[in-house]
Amino acid sequence: MAKTTFNSEEEILKGLSDPALRRMAFEAVVRKYGQQLYWKVRAIVLTHEDADDVLQNTFLKAWASLADFRNLSKISTWLYRIAVNESLDMIRKRRRATNVDIDSVKGLAEKLLADQYFDGDRTQAMLQEAIASLPEVQRAVFTLRYYDNVKYSEMSKIMDTSEGALKASYHIAAKKVSEYLEKHQ
Repeated sequence: MAKTTFNSEEEILKGLSDPALRRMAFEAVVRKYGQQLYWKVRAIVLTHEDADDVLQNTFLKAWASLADFRNLSKISTWLYRIAVNESLDMIRKRRRATNVDIDSVKGLAEKLLADQYFDGDRTQAMLQEAIASLPEVQRAVFTLRYYDNVKYSEMSKIMDTSEGALKASYHIAAKKVSEYLEKHQ
C-alpha cells in the first residue's frame, strides 16, 4: 500500500471515513491537534499530570465516537468540545472527592512555581490561582477566550451554550479574576 499522507483536514476526514485508513488518519489527528489541545486543557485543569490524563481521555473518547462525528463542524471544534467536557468532568470529580472550596486554591501559585512543567513567573502563577478559584464553566470560558481568543460563536459550538450566556460568563469571570488578583497581591 502506498504511503498515505494526511496534511489537510479534508484528507484526514477522508481517511477517518475509510476503515482501512482510519487508524493512520486518527494518528494524524493526534499529531496535528495534540499539543494545542494539551495547552487548552492545561489552562483549565492546571497541572501537567491532569492535563495528560484529560488529553488521553479526550482522544480515547474521540476514537470511540468516530462513527458519531458527522462532519458538521471542524475536527478541532469537535475535539475541543470533548476536551473541555473532559476537563470540566475532572474538576467536578476532584471537587466532589476532596470538598474543594475557594480557600483550597490559595497556595496554588506556590505549587505551580514548584512544578517542573510550569514555565511562568509569579504573576502568571497568581493568575492561574485566580482562574482556579472560578466555577468550572466560568473557568473554561475565561480560558478559551483569554488565552486562545476563541470567538463566542466557536465557543458556543464547543460548549453547547448561547453566545449571550458565554459573554456574560466571561465578563463575570474576568471581574472575579481581577478582584482576586487585587486582593491577593
